[in-house]
Amino acid sequence: MTTFADFGLPTPVVRQLTDQGITTPFPIQTASLPDTLAGTDVLGRGRTGSGKTLAFSLPVVTRLATSAAQAAAAGRPRRRPGRPRALVLCPTRELANQINATMEPIAKALGLVTTTVFGGVAQSRQVNALNAGVDVLIACPGRLEDLLGQKHLTLDDVEITVLDEADHMADLGFLPGVKRIMDRTPAVGQRLLFSATLDNGVDVLVKRYLKKPVTHSVDEAAAPPPQMTHHILAVADADAKKHVVHALASGTGRRVLFTRTKHQAKKLAKQLTGAGVPAVDLHGNLGQGARERNLAAFSSGDVKVLVATDIAARGIHVDDVELVVHVDPPAEHKAYLHRSGRTARAGSGGDVVTVMLPEQRGDVRDLTRKAKIDARPQPVAPGDATVTALVGEVAPYVAPPAPTAPPQPQRRKGGGQAQGGGQRSRAAGGQQGQRGQRSQGQPASSGGHAPQAVRADGSAPARRRRRRGGRGRGQGGSAPAA
Repeated sequence: MTTFADFGLPTPVVRQLTDQGITTPFPIQTASLPDTLAGTDVLGRGRTGSGKTLAFSLPVVTRLATSAAQAAAAGRPRRRPGRPRALVLCPTRELANQINATMEPIAKALGLVTTTVFGGVAQSRQVNALNAGVDVLIACPGRLEDLLGQKHLTLDDVEITVLDEADHMADLGFLPGVKRIMDRTPAVGQRLLFSATLDNGVDVLVKRYLKKPVTHSVDEAAAPPPQMTHHILAVADADAKKHVVHALASGTGRRVLFTRTKHQAKKLAKQLTGAGVPAVDLHGNLGQGARERNLAAFSSGDVKVLVATDIAARGIHVDDVELVVHVDPPAEHKAYLHRSGRTARAGSGGDVVTVMLPEQRGDVRDLTRKAKIDARPQPVAPGDATVTALVGEVAPYVAPPAPTAPPQPQRRKGGGQAQGGGQRSRAAGGQQGQRGQRSQGQPASSGGHAPQAVRADGSAPARRRRRRGGRGRGQGGSAPAA
């Protein structure tokens, strides 16, 4: 059996992988490592969960460590401020964090530094990290272009460039920015591109930026993994759908529920939590801090249910998800496959359920045909054996968090209310205390409160501060005179 040591990887890297329980390469890793380690441009094709992240992380850190040793021998610095030596471009901040979680331990084993750059957070920490010097920069195109425009970094020293999930970057309209960024990297560097498909202009990237690439494809780009079992549950109406969805969420294993809109994701997570099934949400309306807390709660197993919009179909990589539920069928078949790819990862099996209302029958039929899914609709009602079999063991009821009581106005000794200014001050202090309690490791959905965007340094965006200040002034103006 092939092991990672067979590829001539540095001993500290192999030891780090072993410490994590990673000993046997996946097919995409076995196929591509000889070429990527040799410095050849590679086009890797494979579905999500096939091991692409480690397939490019290992050659990136190994080759950078070699060049760093050569630089040190020649008396040159290992790294310079604002001049990363490898660049990994990806479409979402969640994926950037996931890539960093995979790459950082093996990079540290070789004395290398990684950092992430993406929007939705204050850029000051990112700028400070760049100024301190990094070897590997993992970035989303938008924020990276902003920092390049502000001259906080240059890509002139980049030796290896990786485009991960290139097809999703194309779907999100990032290709023009990706091209501008690629044009600023040295043409002599190594380029690795990983994608499930080559449509929507990805083939243009391959032709323009990869030099005689070797292609490694470990499975059909559009085919679901064979360990994935698909079910279509036809319900009679919206009320039956609600009960079936709540039942599917109540098992003991991890499960991801997909909704069409941000509002529905937030609402469903709150309903499930209130019904004794702790759930967190993940969607575009959450601030970065709330997104990271919710994803961490799901990844650690503290919360077993994640309710998400399509932002999570590419952005999260969590093993041991046993069930994916399309609460709302997606708009097109590619979204179905990417959503479904949250389960049946790393060789494990998983079930995928689409809950279908009568008026959605035609859309679901077209969706499954294009996705090459062989599943027939099964009429179900709440409590049917088909539903309970998918639920498995039911998790114990968890009492929802008690709602936080609003601060009470303090009265004067004489019985009258305090002046408007003092009342406002105490109310503001109470609100700050509540926010502080919610920020200490609590999932954003837990108490039924709407999550508040928070900057990386812990402050609220200026727009929200102004709005709160405006309300305070209005209250003060209407307070009775002393």
